[in-house]
Amino acid sequence: MFDIPRTAKYNDTMKTITQASPHLFHIPVMGTGFSIDTPLRVAKYGISSVLSLVDDVLIEQMRKYHSDRMGINYVEIKPRDEDSRANRITAYLELLNDLINEQVRELQAAPFEPKSSITTYFEMLPDSKLKQAYSKMLDETDDAEKTRMQTALRPQARPGTIDVNIMTKLDRDRYVKGEVLPAENSDAMAALRGYAKSSLQSSIIFSAGINQRLYSYIAKFDDFFPDDAGTLKKKIVLKVSDFRSAMIQGKFLARRGLWVSEYRVESGLNCGGHAFASQGHLMGPILEELGQKKPELIDMLHQSYNKGLGTLERPPVEAPHDVRITVQGGIGTAEENKFLMEHYEVDGTGWGTPFLMVPEATNVDQEHLQKLTDAGEKEVYLSGRSPLGIPFWSLRTSSSEKARSQRIADDKPGSPCPKGFLVSNTEFTKVPICHASRAYQRKKLIQIESSDNSGKQLASIKERVLSPSCICHDLAGGATIRFGIDNTAHTSVCCGPNIVNFNKVATLEEMVSHIYGRIALFADSDRPHMFIKELSIYVDYFRDEIQKTSDGLLNKTTKFFFDFKGNLNSAIEYYQDLAKQLGSEQRERFLEDLEALFEEIEKVFPESQTMIPSQATS
Repeated sequence: MFDIPRTAKYNDTMKTITQASPHLFHIPVMGTGFSIDTPLRVAKYGISSVLSLVDDVLIEQMRKYHSDRMGINYVEIKPRDEDSRANRITAYLELLNDLINEQVRELQAAPFEPKSSITTYFEMLPDSKLKQAYSKMLDETDDAEKTRMQTALRPQARPGTIDVNIMTKLDRDRYVKGEVLPAENSDAMAALRGYAKSSLQSSIIFSAGINQRLYSYIAKFDDFFPDDAGTLKKKIVLKVSDFRSAMIQGKFLARRGLWVSEYRVESGLNCGGHAFASQGHLMGPILEELGQKKPELIDMLHQSYNKGLGTLERPPVEAPHDVRITVQGGIGTAEENKFLMEHYEVDGTGWGTPFLMVPEATNVDQEHLQKLTDAGEKEVYLSGRSPLGIPFWSLRTSSSEKARSQRIADDKPGSPCPKGFLVSNTEFTKVPICHASRAYQRKKLIQIESSDNSGKQLASIKERVLSPSCICHDLAGGATIRFGIDNTAHTSVCCGPNIVNFNKVATLEEMVSHIYGRIALFADSDRPHMFIKELSIYVDYFRDEIQKTSDGLLNKTTKFFFDFKGNLNSAIEYYQDLAKQLGSEQRERFLEDLEALFEEIEKVFPESQTMIPSQATS
């Protein structure tokens, strides 16, 4: 029999595969609705993907939709049922798992003929021992031997994993009659419990930084600890911004007997959805440091991990579990993908925004699929639409944006806040409310109208108050409109800036082939390198922060901006040296772009700058 390969060849580079997926990329979480059932669409082909656990209302709606579609008995889990949020999540994940297992059984039994599911599975694989065995089977002329080889290949068609995401900042406490319930009832804790109770063997990805009570709660569930064979049934993945973030979060978990199996580096600004801007720290230098210090990190965490296991009276682990480093955010070409895999020796890459153009993989209603097709640089911008106060990539032409503007025009700003997952403000109420809600915006507008602010500053403050929109409901629109669940929804689209390069609808096979360099979905002659694009976005962000501070809308010091500028210039020096690794044609454009951005930074914040006028705002 043909064994599961332990290595996969990425062109001329051997990479160890420790995940279930035979692929070298994953599909990250996108909003709530866009990837809510992506595993059901791609897992059977060996592709791992991530769905959000934020919106249990949407999750329950999708469980009903797919149950009805498949003729499966559906029993509603109502909002007031005991532990409803956790139970809704568990039930949905179990449904997905059952349906995908059935898909895989059918795929493994399918004939090896053109366009069959099993043929599609093997055709999409990257160059690997498994793909080579498939090719050898195709070349075999002896019928009996060919049949034997097919029999050996069938069980190797393994599914990708059903991974889940919790954004740690979305941890709303629950209230009854104005009194807060115990912490286990909070949104993030209940979501974790829902995943932990499921039978999945996959990963949970934590994003947006450390949440101490949530991370401590993980230790309540056995699936996150080694079984008798030393295997972790459920793995922890952290999205990190740099080595320091990986070390701090990894150590916090290790001390509690919890191992981080993957550190997922995500560009601070060159990615979709929330943009967690750093102080000018860029992807290339971050990957360099993390790669160099990975052995140090593993050794340090292994010691803390065994101490943590001992505290819980669990046996120590002699050798560290596997640790993967992956990267995502702004990758657009096979050449960039290859460079990340080979130069930084990452274990995988994440491709998110491009898959919005693949209806087989993600949920975008037809109206917004066309808008994404037509989108240019002006239509995709870093907005203030998130009620969390974090920059948020938005499609300017989305129905959510239009609905927000119309409510303001009708003198009815703000949303009714139908779901409330992003509530955080207690300025006017004891129980938190959302910055995008009608209740908050009306009260805040009255307050600032009576303030001492005037003119341009008052207009800017009003705009900041009115900017947030109801993304926790509207991000579900791509799915709820597409499937006829909620035709009144206003879809919000959180595509990253990379979407402007993918201006046509693609099939799943086409997108996978694009990633592996078998085809190119766009001509990239005018597209800047992903590192250049990230740097240019940071320069724009840097300029904007200086302007806001000068206008009195932010309270940041001159030292902050000098440090920011220093980090950008250090990254430019790093990239100038890195350019030696690029092909001659790409190198020339890369260096020219670096020089132009260096000059732009000096214009934005010259060396002679001594002070940024700033003041706190209301």
